[in-house]
Amino acid sequence: MPPPSVTLVAKLKVQLKLSIARLRMVQQRDEAMGKTQRRAMAQLLEVGKIESARIRTENIIRSDINTELHEILELYCELLLARAALLESPTCDPGLEEAVKSIIYAAPRTEIKELQQVRALLGERFGKEFVLAAMENSDGAVSEKVVKKLSVTPPKPELVQGYLEEIAKAYGVDWPRGSKELGQPPELIDEEVNSDVSGGAEQTRPDADAGISADSKAAQEREDLSRATPPRTFGSSNPLHVNPSSPSTENPRPKVTLNSMELKVNKKPVTTTPTKPREEGKGTGIPDVNELAARFAALKR
Repeated sequence: MPPPSVTLVAKLKVQLKLSIARLRMVQQRDEAMGKTQRRAMAQLLEVGKIESARIRTENIIRSDINTELHEILELYCELLLARAALLESPTCDPGLEEAVKSIIYAAPRTEIKELQQVRALLGERFGKEFVLAAMENSDGAVSEKVVKKLSVTPPKPELVQGYLEEIAKAYGVDWPRGSKELGQPPELIDEEVNSDVSGGAEQTRPDADAGISADSKAAQEREDLSRATPPRTFGSSNPLHVNPSSPSTENPRPKVTLNSMELKVNKKPVTTTPTKPREEGKGTGIPDVNELAARFAALKR
């Protein structure tokens, strides 16, 4: 008997696996090239070739955008591979429509040949009209991130400036000039903290003005508390753990966001009541020394 023919879904699964491997390989290659380009940008900033560095930084930004696009396409390929059983139907499942149309839309605009094979198999499965709708994005089913990553608009000057500052900071280059001479901003010391501490120390002494009423003392304490500021060491034992976000082409200098929280439960000390030692020979069934001596003396008789 001749071997059974390979189904379309089986071919698609093979091409999806090859596409995932190729996408990961390209991402590693681009990451290595990006490190070399950033080092070259730092050297240009160090010798003062700012305009040349700005122009070449746009290539670094475009490379980072392509890397982010490849990461998104890799996730879509993994999704289709995990739900390959749904591709048996001649109509696209609504849960896979975004992934399928995003791959069809982005495949001709990338250098991944395996991804173009996936696009051809998807077009063979769902028809030419489906492929045309995906290429034109007439129904808006293509991922907005994919459309944005594939746009050919040049990066904004603010983004280029942010990239240059981060590269200079990473490689220890004094750019913009004078940023290293200024150093870190000084810590603000509130003089009221010292005054509050000294005032609190004086309050621990015997009160010389015995005639001050209790109401005036309470009002003074409330005023001191309202003007008081927390010490610098406050927060070292705070159970909230904050991690910075990872930078991207859209936000090279992200703000700090709350990532995780660990709660420490104060365990109450366990108090144990001391047990009284048992008296020797009582309640244990074991005779004491005197009783044993009396028994030996009786046996000797």
